[in-house]
Amino acid sequence: MRRRLLLTLAVVVTIVAVVFGSAFAFQRKLVYLPSGGPLPSAAEVLPGGRDVALATADGLRLDAWYFPTEDARATVLVAPGNGGNRSLRTPLARALTERGLSVLLLDYRGYGGNPGSPTEEGLALDVRAARQYLVREADVSPDRLLYFGESLGAGVVTELATEHPPAGLLLRSPFTDLAAVGSSHYPFLPVRWLLLDTYPVADHVARIARGTVPITVVFGTADSIVPPEQSRAVAEAGDARIVEVPGADHNDPVLLDGPEVIGAVLALAER
Repeated sequence: MRRRLLLTLAVVVTIVAVVFGSAFAFQRKLVYLPSGGPLPSAAEVLPGGRDVALATADGLRLDAWYFPTEDARATVLVAPGNGGNRSLRTPLARALTERGLSVLLLDYRGYGGNPGSPTEEGLALDVRAARQYLVREADVSPDRLLYFGESLGAGVVTELATEHPPAGLLLRSPFTDLAAVGSSHYPFLPVRWLLLDTYPVADHVARIARGTVPITVVFGTADSIVPPEQSRAVAEAGDARIVEVPGADHNDPVLLDGPEVIGAVLALAER
């Protein structure tokens, strides 16, 4: 009997170890869901679009699209979420350029045919390369530069904002941190112990000087990926304006280029 119990315990421990070990080893395959290339040229996507190359501090060359607008009121640096590539954000760029804003659509390392593999540290370098291009090569004044972070991208731009504050910050469907959203989907796993990448959005937002950077948080009330209460908590941490989109789920088109999202960006541009 004792031997059988010990054998059963050994089997259980082995299964648990395999499950946790697999979750640890393959976690970035669950977090990052890139689509590759090749992609069309920026000019094929929108008139006047430019294909640009971003040079990261660790030596990567990342392709991106820049859509300049003459006499733009502001320029929007778009940091996308964890899936797809920049082509999926074309409707957002179109809606913003039609309203007099310039837009840079970033693809992280490993996305859209770019070299490298995505990590939190790597994405921080990628977004810095995008900002550097806009400020140094496109001659965009920092006081006319807005950051737009979509879901995971909210973690990317809020970290950037702690070092390089923008003129305005829009966070679309942000989570408080990656472990919190992971735990909501995998409650049986010790997610906080396993995660290599953390993206502490709420902590980053709290570090940004209140009143210095206007922040808007937009989210859908029916979000099935990032619980709406997490987006509200991020807004509270940064004393941000909240824009709720009733009935919208995480990947609904209304949260890409719907009137609430576009209106929120324009309101930041006016400020």
